[in-house]
This record gives sequence, structure tokens and C-alpha cells, in this order.
Amino acid sequence: MAGTITNNVQIDVHYLTRVEGHGNIIVNVNNGVLEQCDLQIIEAPRYFEAMLRGQPYAQAPRLSSRICGICAVAHSTTAMRGVEKALDIQPSQQTNLLRKLGYMGEMLDSHILHIYMLVAPDLFGVGSVLPLAQSSPEIVTRALRMKKLAGDICAVVYGRHTHPIAMTVGGFTHFPTVMELDALMNDLEAMRPDIDASVELFQSLTLPDFERETEFIALHKDDEYCLIDGEIVSSDGGAWPVEQYKQATYEYLVSHSTAKHARNQRQSYMVGALARFNLNYNQLHPRAKAAATALNLSPGCANPYLNTVAQLVETVHCYQEAIEYTRQLLEKGVNSEEPVKPGRYSGAGVGACEAPRGTLYHHYVINNGYVAEANCIIPTGQNLANIEADMRALVPGLLNRAPDEITKSLEMLVRAYDPCISCSTHMLEVKFV
Repeated sequence: MAGTITNNVQIDVHYLTRVEGHGNIIVNVNNGVLEQCDLQIIEAPRYFEAMLRGQPYAQAPRLSSRICGICAVAHSTTAMRGVEKALDIQPSQQTNLLRKLGYMGEMLDSHILHIYMLVAPDLFGVGSVLPLAQSSPEIVTRALRMKKLAGDICAVVYGRHTHPIAMTVGGFTHFPTVMELDALMNDLEAMRPDIDASVELFQSLTLPDFERETEFIALHKDDEYCLIDGEIVSSDGGAWPVEQYKQATYEYLVSHSTAKHARNQRQSYMVGALARFNLNYNQLHPRAKAAATALNLSPGCANPYLNTVAQLVETVHCYQEAIEYTRQLLEKGVNSEEPVKPGRYSGAGVGACEAPRGTLYHHYVINNGYVAEANCIIPTGQNLANIEADMRALVPGLLNRAPDEITKSLEMLVRAYDPCISCSTHMLEVKFV
């Protein structure tokens, strides 16, 4: 019971709900000593890198987008940047602008899904979004409206959201019309009350008060809030070009997980919205900074539960950027253009993007137009060691609570990272060095 120290605790969560994929939380406290504290990833490795070997280079983005149905655009874009660098392809200004607009759509879609459908039920004391839809229908209806518009952005740019078909290496095969962009702009402007209401909602909600100092890693650019390309930076100091991603993401195996763990200058680090917020705060849109102030979120935050709040701040930012990119496309006009052809057909390249859940890397070696080797470093895999470090720091402070309260706190902690577990089980061995 609350107020009484529990010397013996056993937590066995099979399977954690409201996350993508299958994972278990196992905690064992014996005579007041924390003996085991694992986030077990139990899905079979999926070996996407092996599937990519021998494929024509243009297939790499299409196949790798199938790694995930939630962040398919991030995988496709990151793969594209790796292939384009390998083959000396410089996309046009219009291509880059279209990619940025579509990327905002995916960030909005994923963040809204996590904030409203996966995290909000905990904060309202219900088990899922279904009872939340009964008790607070206006909240769920708002989320669905916002998610639909986010999907519409992707459909206008990519032809569809999940597994985009119009984006290809060097450009696009389909282009949005003026009518589609006009309609999108009108819908975006109409979305503003829902964005504002989302900030107001989370001003009234309370998230757990827990902090643990950690290392944050994200991509960075001086002139924009970086989601595509950039350089790797750490809150502990240090910067690396994306080609040196292995120096910033040392991967290793653990016995209780089919997904790799990762470390940098500490034994673990965090990627994702909170890392981006802490490292790139100055590049946020002014409205997003105002939202952060309203939500009492400031740079240097080390509370992993507030990753969800950072996602909401990014939602405001991405919404504003979507309006700006749509405006630019309407002003400049969208012209049909052929994809840029390769400058060579053999080479190596690393693409890096900020997926909704954190920094994503795709590394390709291409020989005579075919993928010879591939490597993908997944955000959730990079976060796993940090989640466990948070769990180990959290549990001792919860031993005066009932086991079901301890369980809920641990589940909420893992959910706060917005893990994409199936993505993380990409492979167990990388062939090339």
C-alpha cells in the first residue's frame, strides 16, 4: 500500500499495450534490491538490410518504407538521401520543398496519434482511446480531424501516406495541382483552433515528475529546425557529419532483446522530440516556442515523460511549417520535372533524417546501380538502453506504492518514448564495415 516500503516486487507485463510492436517489462525487486529491470524486445529480427541487397537502387526507398507503416515517409526519405549521396544526385529546389511539406504531414500524423491515442488515455484514467471516445468524444474527434488532415498532406505530395509512391530517387513522378494546394491551405488554416485546443488541453493535464540526467542526440542545422540532413550533435558536446554516424551510435547486443542497444559518450542516450527540442530550441517557430512556454517546457528538460509535451510543441511547429511550405509552392508554382539522373552508378552514401521517434540513418553501398550493402540505425533501438536506465532510476522511488501503480508508471515511461518496436528489430548483424 502507498506509504509502506515494498521490499519484494515482481512486475511482469506481457505485452505492453498502446505501443507499436511487442515488448515486455520485467522488474524484480528482492529484499529491497533491484535485481532485474528489463524492457524485453521479443519480436523476430526482420533483416531488411538483407532484403535490400541486390536490388536496383531505385527500389531501396520503396522497400525500406515497408519497415514501418507509421513512419514510412521517414524511412523512404532517409533511404533516398543515402542513395542520392551515393550516386551524386542533387535534387531540385522544388523537390526539396515538396519533401519538406510531405514530411510535415507525417510528423503531424505520428505525433497526434501518440499524443491523443496512446498517451492521453493514461492521463484521463482509462485503458484505451475507446472509453476515452465515450467519456470525452470532443477530444477524440479533434484528434481524428487533425490526423485526417495530416494524412491529406501526405496524399497530396506523395500520392498516399503509407508507403509513398510519388517520391522517387532524384525527384517526383507526380505533382500536386494548384487546386489541391489551395484546398490544403484552406484546410490548414481551419486546423488552427484544433492546434490551440491541443495546447490548452495539455496545460490542464499532469504528467509524472521524474528526471534523470542523460545525453541527448539529434540532427542540427543553424538555419532551420532540422528534420532532413544536417549534422549529428550531442548535449554532452561533440558534432559529427552524418557519414560518421557509427561514432555517434555505437550499437551492441543484449541477451534480452532482439533489437540492438546503443551508446555514445555515456552508457545510453535519448533521441526523439525531447532531444530535438533541447538541442534545436532556437530554431523552433515562434508559435511553437510560445506553446512550450505555455506548457512549462524549457530547454534542458530531463524528464522523459515530457517527450510527449515536446511532441506537442513540434506539432505546433510542423503545422506552421506546413502552412509556410504550402504558401511557397503556391507562390512559386509547381512544375512537372523529370527526376535528376545519377552522376555515377557506384558509390556509398549515408542519409539521415529525424523520424518522429528520433534520428534515423540509412547507409548504402551501390555497385553498378544495385545495392551491395545496406545498414539502418533505428531511433527506438537507440532509445532502448536509455529507457532501461530510466526504469532503473525510477523503480527505487516507487517502492512505497502498490504494484499496480508501479506497473502503470513503468508502462507510461516506456510509452512516453513512443517506441516503434517492430522498426527496432531490423537485423542482428551488419556485414560491411
